[in-house]
Order: sequence, then structure tokens, then C-alpha cells
Amino acid sequence: SPAPAICPGCNLLVRPIFAETSGGTEPVPRATPGELAAAIVECIDAGARVVNLSLNVAPTSVRDEQLLGNALDQALRRGVLVVAAAGNQGTLRSSPITRHAWVLPVVACDRRGHPTNDSNLGGSIGRRGLGAPGEAITSLGAEGWALILSGTSVAAPFVTGAIALLWSEFPTATAAEIKLALTNAHGARRPTVVPPLLDAAAAYRILRAARVRR
Repeated sequence: SPAPAICPGCNLLVRPIFAETSGGTEPVPRATPGELAAAIVECIDAGARVVNLSLNVAPTSVRDEQLLGNALDQALRRGVLVVAAAGNQGTLRSSPITRHAWVLPVVACDRRGHPTNDSNLGGSIGRRGLGAPGEAITSLGAEGWALILSGTSVAAPFVTGAIALLWSEFPTATAAEIKLALTNAHGARRPTVVPPLLDAAAAYRILRAARVRR
């Protein structure tokens, strides 16, 4: 379906992968790593330039990690950016997705800009990721009613949306240039498990300056 006019030419692709299975009193949505990898490749083949992933990857086998790694490698080769929620277990941990060098992991932050207690942190998240608003965010449910939501799945779309807006302003920019502008908006990074906050305005200035120099 067409995206809002603020991002002209953008289209939203929705690729469901979860099937509900019984898990106590509530149905639990699940998918295999292979199904996830296939969905990523399908989105790439359909013309997606940004893939937003909001899921928790359970412990996987070597083969499962290879399948996911191959799909993410294909995103890198095709110039498709991948944004992934860091997870809400409140631990120092990574996953086969957030460990991949091409992926932008996203941590949920509170109104002071600090990571929420539930957000996962880690070395790969701190080195390559970003923080974004993820506490008591007003959104819309499937029926159109307002919802107040929190977590890294709420934060990740802020980064995905910023990428879409930057690409609409700089349509000739490469995926690597967009990613570099976002991740270097605060300058050189120090070793830390906490990523810097998303700064779309600074990324815009970096991309604009690069165009002026050409």
C-alpha cells in the first residue's frame, strides 16, 4: 500500500511469516529460521530497499545460522538495508541477525534517551546499532484504534522510516552511504554495548555535504 506523501514514491511491502501455535493460554506466533531467511530473500526480490525485522531468534543450529547469514549477505550484495529490533529480554546478548555486520540493530530508549530496562544490549549492538524512541509510543492497531506500545519493535520503525526519508531526499545515495551517515552521525564510536541515538537531521547534513563536495 502507498506510504504517506511525506515519503513520495515509497511503498510498503508486508510479508507475514508467523503461524500461531499453542503456547499456554495464548497462541504463540512462530516461524523457522529457514522461513525467515526465505521471506527476507523474497522481499529483496520484490524490490524492497529497506527490510524491517521485529522478532526474537531462538537458539539455532549451524545450518539455521547459515541460512540467515546467506539471506543477509544477499541484502548486502543487493544494497538492501536491514533494520532489526534488538529484542526485549533485558540481557547482554546478540543473535544471528544482530551479529551480522550489515544489520542495523535498534534499542528502545526512554524519554531521557536511555535504553529501557527490557532492551537487549551487546557488543555488536553498541558498535553498529542505534537507539530510538521505544517507551509509551502512540501507534495504531489493526482495527485503527490508538495503542500505546513499548519495546524494540516499536523503536525499529523509527530507524526504518528515517532511512526511507533520507533515501527519498537523496535517491542516488547508496545503501552503504545511507547506513554510514546514520551510524556516524555522532562521530567515531567508542567500544560500548549501548548504541548512540538516532539523529536523522545529522545524517541528512552528512549526506547533503557529501553531495556538495561532488
